[in-house]
Amino acid sequence: MQLSSLSKTQSIGASRQTTTPSCSCTSAPVPLPKHRMPSLPARRISFPKLPSVASAAAPAHVQPETDVIGMPQFLGNLKFNQDGLVAVIVQHIDTGEVLMQAFADRAALNETLQTRLATFYSRSRKGRWCKGETSGAFIHVHKVFVDCDRDSIIYLSDPIGPSCHTGARTCWFSETSLGTDGVHETGDHTHHADHAPQTTLLSLEQTIAKRRDAMQQPSEGKPSWTARLLGNPELACKKVREEAGELCQTLEKSEGKERAASEMADLLYHAMVLLNLQGVTMEEVLRELRRREGVSGVVEKASRQTKPQ
Repeated sequence: MQLSSLSKTQSIGASRQTTTPSCSCTSAPVPLPKHRMPSLPARRISFPKLPSVASAAAPAHVQPETDVIGMPQFLGNLKFNQDGLVAVIVQHIDTGEVLMQAFADRAALNETLQTRLATFYSRSRKGRWCKGETSGAFIHVHKVFVDCDRDSIIYLSDPIGPSCHTGARTCWFSETSLGTDGVHETGDHTHHADHAPQTTLLSLEQTIAKRRDAMQQPSEGKPSWTARLLGNPELACKKVREEAGELCQTLEKSEGKERAASEMADLLYHAMVLLNLQGVTMEEVLRELRRREGVSGVVEKASRQTKPQ
């Protein structure tokens, strides 16, 4: 199966909706388990357990940075600009999507590390801004990364709802290209799904979805291979089994890394078509893989519900 024949259409899936948590910071202190900072071997910085969507609704007390072991040293090692801010990029933990950029001061970083809810310094409001307090579109922060120059931050996160104030899933929905007749900019927040930066898997997923949408319209000529698979679930299942066998064969017959990568690409593509037929997104698959991270395979399998007969 030649994947290159599929058109590259960029898009982002619909935003996940769920219960909205609160960022109120007036309740009793939350115990903070301690983790060592690699750059500060003699000190430690405290990280609380990430709240679930349900438990995040409870207020969270934020301690002053001086009361958190290692926090003054961590913040002191960052290179804030003349306004006392560092740039913060929010990235989706499962899909890798770049969702938004904002700025944070010492207080915002201190709060984010303790509450695990993305908090920034709003330059327009000139003060603290916990994303989602007014819109309900909170962002749960799983990990915080600092770049090599220590002047920018990544919040590796799981968003609740859209990240952009326009209602788009991501703040990046305008694509720029250079053609023979000059520079062109395409896309806006109302059609952000077509021109947002995304990984190869998400791009392929959207291409498959567009093939399915196109099947609802009258057309001439032969249908694409994707359309044939979508119109024939039995064929889709047959191809997934076939490609899985061919992937195993690359190991059994020592066919080499290049052949193994090619067969894995075929298997991924056909499996994603099968998922589309069941309404399952790659984000859901990646989220499930994250859920299993750190869990014994034996324990995870034993915990699964009995398959329906």
